[in-house]
Amino acid sequence: MTKAVFFDLDGTFADTAPDLAHAANSMRRSRGMAPLPIEATRPVTSLGARGVIGVSFGITPDHPDYAGLREEFLSLYAVNLCRETRLFPGIAEALDAIEARHVKWGIVTNKAERFARPLIALLGYGGRAACVIGGDTTGKIKPDPEPLFAACREIGVRPGECIYVGDDERDIVAGRAAGMKTIAVEYGYLNGGAPVTWGADSVIRHPRELLDCIQIKGTLPPEQASDETK
Repeated sequence: MTKAVFFDLDGTFADTAPDLAHAANSMRRSRGMAPLPIEATRPVTSLGARGVIGVSFGITPDHPDYAGLREEFLSLYAVNLCRETRLFPGIAEALDAIEARHVKWGIVTNKAERFARPLIALLGYGGRAACVIGGDTTGKIKPDPEPLFAACREIGVRPGECIYVGDDERDIVAGRAAGMKTIAVEYGYLNGGAPVTWGADSVIRHPRELLDCIQIKGTLPPEQASDETK
C-alpha cells in the first residue's frame, strides 16, 4: 500500500519557468541584450541555474564568468520566486484527492531549500507538504537516491511504500534506485528527453491522470465513506 507520493518541483509540481526566465532576462537587459522568449529557456528549466544561464549567456559552469553570473541570477530569482509561478493544472486536485485518502505527499527537488521551501509556502502548500527535501539537504542530488531516502526518513515511511513523480530522467533513475514506484510526466520541461524510454512504471500526459494511474495499480487506499452513507 502506498503511504506517500513525492513530487519533483520544477516541471512536475509547478511551472517555475517564467520566473527563472524573468531573472535571466533582467540580467540580459542590464547588459544591453534583448530578452529571450520563454520558449528558449523553458526546456532547460529543470536544470536550474546551470541550464538557464547556459542558454541565456552561452556559457557552461567551467567558464570563468559562470560563478558570478550564477550568483547574480540566484539573487534576482530569490526576490521573485513566485511572480508568475503556478501549480500545473490538475496538481491541486490531485493533492486534495491524495490527502483525502490519508496518503502523505512531499517535494524532493534538486532546487536548494532556500528557494524550494519559501516557494512551496508562497504557492499555499507550506503547511500541507509532509516534507521538502532540497538539493542541499543531504549533500547529494538526484539521480542519487539519497534525497528520496531522506524524505522517507523524515515522514516515517519505507521506500517501497512510496511513489516518485518527475519530469526528468534523473528523477526516474533516482526513484528506481530508491526502490520506489515511479511516474514520468510528459507535461513537464523534458529537456529533449522521451519519458517512455526512462523505465518508469507509468507515464502520464496530464496531472489529472495521476490518480487514475495510481488507482489502476491498486496502490492508494480507497476514500473512506462519508457519514451520509451510514
